[in-house]
Amino acid sequence: MSAPEEAEWKLNYFSYFTEVEEHFQRARGTGLFLMSPLDWALVESWKNAGVPLEAVLRGIDAAFEKWRARRQRTQRVNSIAYCAQAVMREAEAMARNQAGAAGAAEAGIAPEAVRQHLEKGATALELLSGYEEISSSLRTILAEFDRYAADLRELELRLTALEDKMASIARTRLSEEQLLAMRRELERDVTPYRSRMSAEQLARLEKSFLDRKVYEAAGLPRLSLFYL
Repeated sequence: MSAPEEAEWKLNYFSYFTEVEEHFQRARGTGLFLMSPLDWALVESWKNAGVPLEAVLRGIDAAFEKWRARRQRTQRVNSIAYCAQAVMREAEAMARNQAGAAGAAEAGIAPEAVRQHLEKGATALELLSGYEEISSSLRTILAEFDRYAADLRELELRLTALEDKMASIARTRLSEEQLLAMRRELERDVTPYRSRMSAEQLARLEKSFLDRKVYEAAGLPRLSLFYL
């Protein structure tokens, strides 16, 4: 990966959640906005799909411009999911013309922060039964940290794979009723916005939402650098 590409990825990645949350709050024009589990899952699904941060911010602005242009605004926008269509339109436009690719700056994340994040995850998993293989993998990464930290994009892929494995283990330990309750919550929250998303978007959102619920129910740490 070239230096400009690496700088752009870091800028998009490590500021992704904070930028989206703060931008949505400003566009909404109100005080404190608390993101729902659906919002968290949707932003994470965009990140995982490689949707550029700039596309998300532009999409939020476009969605609110359209909302404010309405003669009747009977309900305030209470979820980032309202912006889903606009975000994907902006992402598609950027993919066509590569708009906004130039001029990205280095995000400057400290390697020690990454190390501490992985150490915290490994320690938490070592206190739980059944996740020994995953905690061992994290210890291997920590033992060769300089090599792994030299390519954060590759490290993130490895951590995401470990999270998928961790979620699979945790899911087998949940009861049928627990899993059903999670799916009911997902269906309830996503129904008002279903028409704004493609089948592919909905599938990514479902995975992100349910994985988050499984991690929470099992008391598992998040390993992705997105949660650093």
